[in-house]
Parts: sequence; C-alpha cells; structure tokens
Amino acid sequence: MTTADEIKQAVLSLPEAEYAKIMDWLHELAEEAWDRQFEEDVLAGKLDFLKAEVEQAKREGTLKTL
Repeated sequence: MTTADEIKQAVLSLPEAEYAKIMDWLHELAEEAWDRQFEEDVLAGKLDFLKAEVEQAKREGTLKTL
C-alpha cells in the first residue's frame, strides 16, 4: 500500500505539466465533495436559518441586493 508521504514525494517529483493535471483533478475532487456536503446540509435543514433570515429581512424591508 502506498502511504500519503510516498504520494506527496511522487507528486513533488512530477514534471510541471503532470503536477498541474494532478492539481486540477484534486481541485475537481474537492469541489465535488463540497457540493455533496452542501446538498446533504440543505436536505438536512442545516441551512434553513439562512432562508428565515432572508424572509425576515424581506418582511422588514431591509433586504439588499448584491
């Protein structure tokens, strides 16, 4: 089995173009994980407080557009 330290060393020894490919892939992987977590949090109601804040600001007339 390859260890994280071995993988780190291998990545550091890659030519620049190959390093860029790995970094792009890792970035995509992290974005996908973030999207999954966000969707889970929305479905679990963890972000309902944001909706409530917006609705309250809308009722009070203090909602500002970006």
